[in-house]
Amino acid sequence: MGGVWALSPGLLPPALAAESAILAPIPKIDAVPSRKLETAIFAGGCYWGVEGVFSHVKGVKLAVSGFAGGPRTMKVDYDRVGQGDTGYAESVRVTYDPQVVSYGTLLRIFFSVVADPTTLNYQAPDHGTQYRTALFPLNAEQAKAANAYLAQLAQAKLWNGAIVTKVEHFTGFQEGPGYHQNFLANNPRNPYILRWDAPKVAALKQLFPQYYGDRASA
Repeated sequence: MGGVWALSPGLLPPALAAESAILAPIPKIDAVPSRKLETAIFAGGCYWGVEGVFSHVKGVKLAVSGFAGGPRTMKVDYDRVGQGDTGYAESVRVTYDPQVVSYGTLLRIFFSVVADPTTLNYQAPDHGTQYRTALFPLNAEQAKAANAYLAQLAQAKLWNGAIVTKVEHFTGFQEGPGYHQNFLANNPRNPYILRWDAPKVAALKQLFPQYYGDRASA
């Protein structure tokens, strides 16, 4: 299953109607949970949109913007990561109830409405290694599911380009600045949010109504 789905012009202003999403396939392999609450790390370009979407997913208890992928011993902040040479990527740490939403479903939502897995070191207008797409499994089950899903996406050929998203070794997560947390909710009229991130939340609501809910994090 799957295919290109364009946001309905009736739902969004004309400038946003060109935004599109791809309905990714249901994962054939999912992660078996071992805890009441699980955690997952996703890098998908600017973390405002990633956090904004996951905060609206039922079962997600908390979504925190930050950085992952660089050396564990390096302390970074937003400005340092923005230089593009730290190895860190803007990322979001998602705490979720696996009885409500599985890791595989989070993967499906991520690639359906958040990130284009074919753009190397950039998403939309943001360029640099800090804006790459990456999955950071926190256990063997997540690693198995993540690798299998990337292979499944490659076989599905829903995108014109090759899948470049990588499964990367998790070296730790550093939280982003406070003013970047819940940025979409706190700045709904921000031009960047309106142009690039509001359509992602609208896509989540239309493509996954059974998982769309109120924000998880205040």
